[in-house]
Amino acid sequence: MIEIKNITKTYSNGDITFTALKGITFTINDGEFVAVMGPSGSGKSTLMHILGALDTPTSGQYLLDGKDVSSLSEVELADIRKDKIGFVFQAFNLLPRTTVLRNVMLPLIYEGVPSAERITRAREALISAGMNESHFEHKSNQLSGGQIQRVAIARALVNDPSLILADEPTGNLDTRTGEIVLGTFQKLNKEKGRTIVLITHERDVAEHAERILFIKDGELIEDSKNHKQRIAHTE
Repeated sequence: MIEIKNITKTYSNGDITFTALKGITFTINDGEFVAVMGPSGSGKSTLMHILGALDTPTSGQYLLDGKDVSSLSEVELADIRKDKIGFVFQAFNLLPRTTVLRNVMLPLIYEGVPSAERITRAREALISAGMNESHFEHKSNQLSGGQIQRVAIARALVNDPSLILADEPTGNLDTRTGEIVLGTFQKLNKEKGRTIVLITHERDVAEHAERILFIKDGELIEDSKNHKQRIAHTE
């Protein structure tokens, strides 16, 4: 699904140049659950922006479902984000006085999807994300943090994207609630076959994925399914 080939990203501000990514290469297969882990300043946020078609690399190539995303225009990048990628952020980004169901329907409303179809798709997405039907008509400001994040996951699912990109999705949650949300991602991956890339700086969060990419100083230093081996390597 994802092919990253020798990606670099350099930022310039006057005479100052900073290289955030330094020739990173990896692939992610359809149906994988991968965590991208690294400390602050490691380059993982820059990589997330490229994976999410929010930015383009300085050099190298990014293929998503076989399509070269590396050199697309802003309009083409917007189409990729709309059609191929579902985003889940640390900040939930829901409308607080709007019902759960309508929050999930919003992307479909913007696309002009007929009312009956968008209601059906929103309900299906909410059920897939583990939400109880009794909460569908609640306002999002009446929900717990974990429930709100599951609504955000449902909104990411509603367009049936190829890729779910989750950026620090448990950052605003307590440990127990975070475990519930991470369990939702695991269920979506194992039972629904969703491809998930999780961005995090926390080891215990990353270890919910089946594979971990560890980035440090703009370089990929570990690509492992053996979590204990990776921890020993990075300590």
